[in-house]
Amino acid sequence: MTATLLDALALLGSFDHRLLEIVGLSLRVSLSALLIGTLLGLPLGAWLAVADFPGRGACNVALNALMGLPSVVVGVLVYLALSRSGPLGGYGLLFSPAAMIVAQSVLVVPLIAAVTRQIVEDAWREYAPEFSVIGIGRPQAVRLLLADCRFSLSVATLAGLGRAMSEVGAVMIVGGNIDGYTRVMTTAIALETSKGDLALSIALGIVLMSIILTLNVVAYGLRCWAARRYG
Repeated sequence: MTATLLDALALLGSFDHRLLEIVGLSLRVSLSALLIGTLLGLPLGAWLAVADFPGRGACNVALNALMGLPSVVVGVLVYLALSRSGPLGGYGLLFSPAAMIVAQSVLVVPLIAAVTRQIVEDAWREYAPEFSVIGIGRPQAVRLLLADCRFSLSVATLAGLGRAMSEVGAVMIVGGNIDGYTRVMTTAIALETSKGDLALSIALGIVLMSIILTLNVVAYGLRCWAARRYG
C-alpha cells in the first residue's frame, strides 16, 4: 500500500500527461455543466420560491424528487435522446464530451434549483411585506433576492459542482469512457481500479478530493467575509 501511494504521489509530482489530460477534461465537462445548471437552476429555484400558482407544492415536491434522480437513469434517457434513432440523434453528440455535459446538466439543474428555492424562500418570507409596500412585483423580486442571497447561493453552486464531478454512471453511458476523448476522473478511477492500476486511481482521487475541498474552503471564506462585511 505504501508503494502504491508513493507511485501515486510520483505521478502527481511529475505531472503525468495521462493525469493532466483526464483532469483537464473533467474540469471542462463539469464546469460547463455547472454553468448551464447555474443559468437555469438559479432563476428557476428563485421563481418557485416567490411564485404563487396552483400546483406550486407539487412542483416543489417533483423538484426535490429530481434531486435524487439516479445517474444511470439520466444516462439511459440522454442516451436514448442522443442515439441515432432518438430526437437529437442527427447532431451526432453521443459518445462525446458534449453528451457528457448534457447528462451532467440534467443532474445539476434540479439540485441547484431546489437548494436555491429553499434559500430564496427564506429571504422572501422576510422581505415580502416590504416589497409589497414599495410596489415591487414578483419578477423584480426574483432578481433582487438572487442578488441579495448571492453569497448563500454559493452553497447551491458548490452542491451542483460536487454532483457533476462525482458522477460516474451517466457519463460512462453517454460518453463511453473513451481513452483520450471522454475519460474523466470518476470513470478513469473505476476503470483503472478494475485493471489494478491503483497508483493512477489514487492520484486521480487525490486531485478530485483536493478540488472539492479547495472550492468548499473558498466558499466558506467568502460567506464568512460577506457576513463580516454585510452582517
